[in-house]
Amino acid sequence: MCYDACLREDDLKMMVDCIRMDRDCADICAFATKSMQSNSPFIKQICQLCAEICEACGNECKKHQHEHCQKCADACFKCADACRQMVQ
Repeated sequence: MCYDACLREDDLKMMVDCIRMDRDCADICAFATKSMQSNSPFIKQICQLCAEICEACGNECKKHQHEHCQKCADACFKCADACRQMVQ
């Protein structure tokens, strides 16, 4: 959602890092989900990476005052926490 909303912002240059992070975050989350569904032997490593990317995305989104970025940051931090619980 944030990725798409950022693409519609007036100052796209300001949003470039956020857009990139949103895409990477969405991709790793989808990959982590597929890995869990297939009971991958690498799930702990994948979830660790997912947590790191989600946290980085949350930190980037938090820099922007747009409502969609703030909601995205909250979701990213929750996802990072959930992924870290999978690693334990």
